[in-house]
Parts: sequence; C-alpha cells; structure tokens
Amino acid sequence: MAIDYTKVPTPSYVLDEQLLRNNLKLIKSVKEKAGIEIIMAFKAFSMWSAFPIVTEYIPKATASSIHEAQLAYEEMGAKAHTYSPAYKKDDFETLMRYSSHITFNSLSQFELFKEDIKQYPEEISAGIRINPQYSDVETDLYNPCAPGSRLGVIASQLPGQLPEGIEGLHFHTLCESTSYDLEKTLKAVEERFSNYLPQVKWINMGGGHLMTRKGYDTEHLVELLKRFKEKWNLDIILEPGSAFAWETGDLVASVVDVVENQGVKTAIMDVSFTAHMPDCLEMPYQPRVKNSKQGAIEGMHIYRLGGNSCLAGDYMEYWSFEQELKPGDKLIFEDMIHYTMVKTTMFNGVPHPNIAIWNDAAGLKIVKKFTYEDYKNRLS
Repeated sequence: MAIDYTKVPTPSYVLDEQLLRNNLKLIKSVKEKAGIEIIMAFKAFSMWSAFPIVTEYIPKATASSIHEAQLAYEEMGAKAHTYSPAYKKDDFETLMRYSSHITFNSLSQFELFKEDIKQYPEEISAGIRINPQYSDVETDLYNPCAPGSRLGVIASQLPGQLPEGIEGLHFHTLCESTSYDLEKTLKAVEERFSNYLPQVKWINMGGGHLMTRKGYDTEHLVELLKRFKEKWNLDIILEPGSAFAWETGDLVASVVDVVENQGVKTAIMDVSFTAHMPDCLEMPYQPRVKNSKQGAIEGMHIYRLGGNSCLAGDYMEYWSFEQELKPGDKLIFEDMIHYTMVKTTMFNGVPHPNIAIWNDAAGLKIVKKFTYEDYKNRLS
C-alpha cells in the first residue's frame, strides 16, 4: 500500500513505516555482511516517535551535541557516539553521562578534557577527528574538507605518536555519496594517516553513505569495508543519516491562493520553504512534487510555488502541472523526512507541519500537532 493522501491534514510530514523498514533491513544487512557497526545520525533523522522501529534493526546512534546525546540515551536506550566541533566545560560531565564514545575536533580540546574522561567511573572511548583533505562534495556548504575547514585535524598537525588516551580516528567527507567516493577517501586517509592507523582500535568513517539510494553498489561497499578492516585490524563504524530515511515520506501541503504578477503565476501554500524546507534554499535543490514535472514545460500549467512567510525569496520555480492549481489542491513534496525535518524553524510564527506516521494496516497516526504554545515557548 501507499499513503492515502486524502486522509492527511495539511500541512503534515508523513513517514511511511514500511518504506522506513525497507531501508533499515538493507542497512542491517550491510552491517552484518561487512562485520562492522552502523549507527544512526540524528542530524539527519531525529524523529524519535519512530525510534522503536529503528531499534529493531539498528540500536545505536551518533550525536552532534549534548541534546542529541541525551535523546539517544532516553529514546533509544543506548549511549551515543558523540562528536562536536567544540565542547564546553560546563556541559562535559553531562555529556559523558550520555556517551560511550567522544570524538574531539582538535588536540587542544582533547587535552582540556582527557582527565575528565580518565576519571569518569564508566568507560568512554576517546577519538580525534581527522581531515584527509579530500572530498568529492562540490557544494562548499556541505564540504568538511574545503580549504581552511574548521573540522578535523590535518596530518601535519599531529605528532608522530598520538596522545595517550586516543583510541579512535574519525573522518567525515561524504554527502549522499557512493561507495566509490568512499574508496577514494580511504585512499587519501591511508596516504596521509597510515602511520596512525596501527595506533588506534577503531575508525569512524562518518556519514554520507547513501546505501539505500537506487543504484548504490552495496556489494562494493561491503567488500571495501571488509578489506579495510582486515588490512588494518580495526573496528569500523559508519554513521549514515540520509540513508535511514531516504525516500520514506513526504511533506503534504495545500494551495491557499494563486497570484499572478507580470505573467508569473505563484501558488501560495500553507507551508514555507524557508521555515519547513530550508535545505531546498541552502543547497539549493528543487524537490519533486507528485503529479508534476520540474521546469517550465510548454503546453502545461506553469507555477512558482510560494511559501506563506513574509520573506520575499520564500519560493521556488518552476513546476508544470496537467491541470490548473486552485485553492484546496494538495501538493505532495516527496522525500522530505531526512534533514528537512530537523532543520525546520518557526520563523514568522507560521503554523508548523504536523508529524505523522503511516502504517498500511493502522492508517495515519499524527504523533505531534504543533500549537501556538510551541511557537511561544521557543522564545521569551
């Protein structure tokens, strides 16, 4: 079955449970075949109402902040693999409570906190993020290896012997990438950091492994990871985010009005690009809309789609439809569960979309309906 959009109130993000399970089965199979650990990245998918489904397949997560680490502990029942560009002294004791692994972005941060980790009554494995100075990512906003990057330590900044207490290395170079992109990164890691690999117990290869995308060569990924693990005798960790929720659900909106200015028609919706789909404007990319074609196609009805905030640039163009759009028509923005949801804001006080799960047997369940109080309590 598929989501019955006639039953979905707008605006709503709707996760399709079966599609999520399909992704989780594939991710678990890669984990088992390669003999590695795969954990889920909250920065891409932190819809905790779905965590009981996720933990049937993948029981752990990676966190990028103290709040994500606490969410992992409370809602997945497991301590997080935590990395942040910087940790504050006031937060660190709490962070240790929720973390099994803590990766540091710099040697100075490790030096600041190494005694805290050593004296903590429960075991915490410390790592250092490295920057292999290579990435296939073309958009600088998402490229952690761009020149001058603040993320990770380059090889020339490391001493010949890693400081005592560093048990792992972490890198992150990918973004919705292939296993062949990872293969190129691993060559760069070996070229620059081969003398450090025998000094550690584990290596975290970060996220961006889009193994659930159609056409991704999972067998190549498995063989690549097995070879690297055998060569260096290391525990391997992957922490994909998008792969978990890739193409598992949509943002369902309604047309509220249609306006025209100098021949340009804009369908104004009950959602906002800047507030509810900010990654579309950041990347930028034009999302797919069900029952439409991207671009201005002659002979079809052509529209900009406009958000309901006061930001002048809260729109994207163009989509072409077989039929004219009118108030009340539903628009389904596809693949809006990963990243999009975690980046939303309540800018302008625009009503925030519901969060819902579709189950083929049980139908639609709205797990969160946002109210004025949610907007008000964000500020004071």
